[in-house]
Amino acid sequence: MAESEQKPTPENMTMMQAFEWYVPDDHKHWIRLEQQIPQLKAIGIDNMWIPPGCKASSPSGNGYDIYDLYDLGEFDQKGSKGTKWGTKDELYALTNKAKEVGVGIYWDAVLNHKAAADHKEKCEAQEVDQEDRNKTVSDPYEIDAWLGFDFPGRGEQHSAQKYHWYHFTGTDYNAENNKTAIYKILGDKTKGWAAAGDVDGEKGNYDYLMFADLDYDHPEVKEDVKNWGKWLSKEVTLKGIRFDAIKHFSEDFLREFITDLDENYGAGWFFVGEFWKDSLDDMSRYLQRMGKKFSLFDAPLVYNFSQMSKTEGADLRKVFDDTLVQIEPVNAVTLVMNHDTQPYQALEASIEPFFKPLAYALILLRNTGYPCIFYGDLYGIKGEHPFPPSCGGALPALTLARKLYAYGEQDDYFDFATCIGWVRKGTWDKRFGCAVVLSNAGPGEKKMHVGEMHAGEKWTDVLGWGRVRWRLGAMGLGFSLVRGDSDIYKEA
Repeated sequence: MAESEQKPTPENMTMMQAFEWYVPDDHKHWIRLEQQIPQLKAIGIDNMWIPPGCKASSPSGNGYDIYDLYDLGEFDQKGSKGTKWGTKDELYALTNKAKEVGVGIYWDAVLNHKAAADHKEKCEAQEVDQEDRNKTVSDPYEIDAWLGFDFPGRGEQHSAQKYHWYHFTGTDYNAENNKTAIYKILGDKTKGWAAAGDVDGEKGNYDYLMFADLDYDHPEVKEDVKNWGKWLSKEVTLKGIRFDAIKHFSEDFLREFITDLDENYGAGWFFVGEFWKDSLDDMSRYLQRMGKKFSLFDAPLVYNFSQMSKTEGADLRKVFDDTLVQIEPVNAVTLVMNHDTQPYQALEASIEPFFKPLAYALILLRNTGYPCIFYGDLYGIKGEHPFPPSCGGALPALTLARKLYAYGEQDDYFDFATCIGWVRKGTWDKRFGCAVVLSNAGPGEKKMHVGEMHAGEKWTDVLGWGRVRWRLGAMGLGFSLVRGDSDIYKEA
């Protein structure tokens, strides 16, 4: 087939989590992102997962302590008009700029619970075991709980729905006796937790996570949240949604929600869920039940990265063992770090700095998975324990290398435990290709064949870390020495 008749090779797509937990509480993050979008697009970022933009319990709340779905920084509620990130008008300016430069916006939807109720309500409840929510540890009794949501600052704009005790399955505080526990809310109908199988089975039934837990068996809850999705799709220019804490709320409802959006309001949107668990079987079954219209973050891969970064001379050949990207490559969002795994948030999943370049090369320069880079790795982390940008500041070069060079047939050279590599041979219209060599145990050697079409070329390390250039012989065979980091080579 003539080149003119061949279909163009689709560009590699890269997403970015566009915040970290300790972003300054100055209410200017929407403005920061708007200013950074052209630069992010230039280094290869195509879509941004922005933080939860709905009103939180306080002006400093990151949004996972969600108060009002329908307040995007528009109403004077919970101590401010804007959210931690900024006002609704500043959010609009961000999304308009993103559309102008061709960057998609993914919304962070927190649908599991509500926080910071406006008043207390009495209801019957029963205490349950922290580690087995199916096991009760008290008789039913009346509690006085923060479960009344009136949204006085918003009134009935955008939605007239108010929330009361009977819209929730559980809470964690009884104001009657100032006791903190997990309370399963009871009522006239059979209430309790979500049905077995509709939420994750960890801790017996993982319906309850935090705050006031929404009851998706209640028709008013389902209707109001579905209406919010419809409203949001018209209110903000989006390309998709990241769903928080999907282990903890109704799978049946979420399937209905995304099907409704996909068919009527957000056609072509990308949907990804936070199902943070190291059970690959549970993740795969979830994707099957969702009809593969959905993606999940590859938590098992993050745990592999973490363990290897803390193990001397770890076997790099096993890095993809028992990972989501290995068995569901189309539905896996690969990542190195996020706001839940950054240092001092979740040390069991943290990754040592020396391993970050290897991990990012493994998600950005291969032919499977949809990679997501982290704001804290690109710009550094603030807060009490600040960290500088990772990869020695070379993460932009890695994302750009993905955009420019990581195309075509892939050949793996996973033939030595502490020094692995692979080549991408390029395509008819993206012909450059690349070669990647990783070592976690000092200098090593690697011979790799990049294809006869590259014979006679000179390649160099795009990161500027390599000690030698590759000079390719008549058969496209290259030779390199690596110095214990990731070396990514391209045509000089």
